[in-house]
Amino acid sequence: MGTPQAVTPAPLTRADRCDRCSAAALVRAVLPVGELLFCGHHARAFRAGLAEAGAVIVPG
Repeated sequence: MGTPQAVTPAPLTRADRCDRCSAAALVRAVLPVGELLFCGHHARAFRAGLAEAGAVIVPG
């Protein structure tokens, strides 16, 4: 079994929405079990918790 390759996520578009509210998504939080999209406000609000959970933050 080989080493997993890093996958570059597709750029965010105007259709991508924050998973917490309906604002445009600006940030992608990549977690081992999936990903979440956040607006700037919620990305800042949840930054500490996401880092603690091991999320990689990818600007949109």
